[in-house]
Amino acid sequence: MKQVLLEIKENKKVTNDVYQMTLEGDLSSIKNSGEFVELKLDNYYLRRPISVSDYDSNHLVLLYKVLGHGTKDMTGFKPGMKLDTLVNLGNGFDLSKSQRPLLIGGGIGLAPLYNLAKKFNEQNIKPIIILGFRNKEEMYYVNELKKFGEVIVTTDDGSYGFKGNAVSYLKENEVNYDFYYACGPLVMLKYLSLHNPNGEVSLEARMGCGFGACMGCSIETTNGPKRVCKEGPVFMASEVIW
Repeated sequence: MKQVLLEIKENKKVTNDVYQMTLEGDLSSIKNSGEFVELKLDNYYLRRPISVSDYDSNHLVLLYKVLGHGTKDMTGFKPGMKLDTLVNLGNGFDLSKSQRPLLIGGGIGLAPLYNLAKKFNEQNIKPIIILGFRNKEEMYYVNELKKFGEVIVTTDDGSYGFKGNAVSYLKENEVNYDFYYACGPLVMLKYLSLHNPNGEVSLEARMGCGFGACMGCSIETTNGPKRVCKEGPVFMASEVIW
């Protein structure tokens, strides 16, 4: 963990309630796809945990969805504003587990998969990517992810692509992969792991501290209680007790 001061370079709307924020500063401590950061917001006691969508040593890209007062306030942040940020939090994805990866993102859960797909491309591996949305209007980052692999889109209402969710698609279609990496709604991850436990899932949880001190984000696993912020947010699907 490292505390840094980052400057906002861009904060733009991507869909009706999803925004992309780009920040600049010392990001050298971020090491793996799947890590998260915590932003300190004025007038709020707790920091806001946000998944890292993309990064290099000087730039950080965050995708966030407006879900409450804090994220609503974030939509008004302007370029030039500086944010007190904790970086290099959590454990990320293990790319060494797959040569034919399947990436599965539901809604805002696709955020950490962008850098993961990019990292696989750097190893000359093109993943299959399934993106699940409620409807066509909520789709985003589809073209951006097509740069890295084959993209399959599912929508709950059938307004674009496959009608249904990502798990339904896997049950009804043959997909050639040896291991999956997933992030999205808890119910999606649960039924994905029941369908096939051979993968990694990135979990979301309400966090107090964000670095393992308060135990507020603990979950039950086959190896005992674990903290989403410290031992996670990425876990083997087979170890999570749903």
